[in-house]
Amino acid sequence: MRTHLCAAVTAAAIDQEVTVAGWVAGRRDHGGVIFVDLRDRSGRVQVVADPESPAAFNIAEQSRNEFVLRITGGVRRRPIGTQNAELPNGDVEIVAAQIEILNRAAALPFQLDDESVSEAVRLQYRFLDLRRAPMQNALRMRHQTIRALREFLDAREFTEVETPMLTRSTPEGARDYLVPSRVRQGAFFALPQSPQLFKQLLMCGGVERYYQIARCFRDEDLRADRQPEFTQLDIEMAFVDEATVMNFITEMIRHVFARAAEVELPAAFARISYAEATAKYGSDRPDLRVDLELCELTEFMRAVEFKVFSAPAQHPDGRVAALKIPGGGEQLTRAQIDHYTEFVKTYRAKGLAYIKVLRAACGREGLQSPILKFLTDDVLRQILATTAATDGDLIFFGADHKNIVNDSLGALRLKIAQDLNLIQRGWRPLWVTDFPLVERDANAGRWTALHHPFTAPREEDIDLLTEAPAKVRARAYDLVVNGVEIGGGSIRMHQAELQLRVLKLLGVGEAQARAEFGFLLDALRYGAPPHGGIAFGIDRLAAMLIGADSIREVIAFPKTQQAACMLTGAPDEIAAAQLRELGLQIRRRHNADAAEE
Repeated sequence: MRTHLCAAVTAAAIDQEVTVAGWVAGRRDHGGVIFVDLRDRSGRVQVVADPESPAAFNIAEQSRNEFVLRITGGVRRRPIGTQNAELPNGDVEIVAAQIEILNRAAALPFQLDDESVSEAVRLQYRFLDLRRAPMQNALRMRHQTIRALREFLDAREFTEVETPMLTRSTPEGARDYLVPSRVRQGAFFALPQSPQLFKQLLMCGGVERYYQIARCFRDEDLRADRQPEFTQLDIEMAFVDEATVMNFITEMIRHVFARAAEVELPAAFARISYAEATAKYGSDRPDLRVDLELCELTEFMRAVEFKVFSAPAQHPDGRVAALKIPGGGEQLTRAQIDHYTEFVKTYRAKGLAYIKVLRAACGREGLQSPILKFLTDDVLRQILATTAATDGDLIFFGADHKNIVNDSLGALRLKIAQDLNLIQRGWRPLWVTDFPLVERDANAGRWTALHHPFTAPREEDIDLLTEAPAKVRARAYDLVVNGVEIGGGSIRMHQAELQLRVLKLLGVGEAQARAEFGFLLDALRYGAPPHGGIAFGIDRLAAMLIGADSIREVIAFPKTQQAACMLTGAPDEIAAAQLRELGLQIRRRHNADAAEE
């Protein structure tokens, strides 16, 4: 239907006759001459219709935005002074000889170039939203990212294997999306939260090097970086250890950034432990573009009379830490400090103590703070020495359960860096390692896996599983880029006995383990090799490469934060006949029942 894409009509085509097809991106009637900007997947080209070709001119008069046209005409250079420097082919135009309307467009619910349109409207009319250049570029970046990943793995003898979409429900992780079985009424499939168990079975089956661009489903509360269905790159390798996997993935990510975004990452990525990351940055996914670090004050705060500091310092799970803001004493007003105090409360912090350093050499007399009267001169000297504070600096304090201190000061660190323009440019990838194997769920009163229950413990820590589970380190590793976790993985347990021991620690007895994971335990008993792997969020990676705030910008048809599709109206009620066929009946909850649940 066409000889050229719009963007391919360049100076090389001058004096040629071309046929293009696409959507009307704009139309301008200049009194006797009509200009049409025609758009297709490649870009735009300007078309001129004048009365010398009356048939074409009449069609151009009828055309409106988003009409679908096919246009034939000759290519010429634009007159001097009318070139469009914003278009690669802005120095040429097509003089229309024939214009055909392939389809008309109804009145648009919004103009495609209107940046103020709400996301709800954009999602409702996603087929229109996708025509916008930013969305076209986002989907192309997603494609280029996946292509680069496949290119890298295929060249290294990985086998792409599809694992089942209909599987059984397992108790770990988020809620499953369930699919009723018509053949076996009362039984349900579950959509996979990840291919974790199947990729381990592939290792037991001798595949050795596996990957998959996998669709995953999780029925959980949503955020900007979460969707009920998402895509991940799933990788598993046999006969590897942590260093092997991390070195391999470092090379792969460098390849992807170079191929998809023309970005050169460093040859080696930084590596820090989970303990160091949380101690210095208050987060297990620190953004290294921000130089601000937390300082540990717990040890010498245990003996102070100020209970706000001493109580958490004396608690085994407490922490007292400081965040120094260079020059913050001069840059931040009291109103801004009050704003930050409210900000940390969203992370369960009770408040935000601070000290302004006017003259560090003057000791107490050179400091300004409501808490000075509660601290001795010796403690103040230790604070200044530990934080290396100098004149004009501002010191914020966090004192509470260590998780609250880490969350609140970690978030404050990034918030202030953004407000004061302290975030450096560029890319700062790093590996975070040595995560705790388990963490205590205070509500459930039991241990839960920090990653998942198939992550292997460090060999030197196995003896601690019984007496000190909190001290057991996992053979896990996360890849973090600019404060965003883009991938996480681990070495797995390849021996059934150790797997059973960890499941028991997590409250899963042998009978339950056999009922829920018997197929995996059997596979491990028949010569399973040592193996490990990693998974990357494709949506998150693509969003990072184009600088999007939400993964919805790189998904063609995303769900809302209420897990709904604005375009199709899903989820929707099912017809009574379909329910009967499945042996299901909808039980409507009364308001009282809903409130009780």
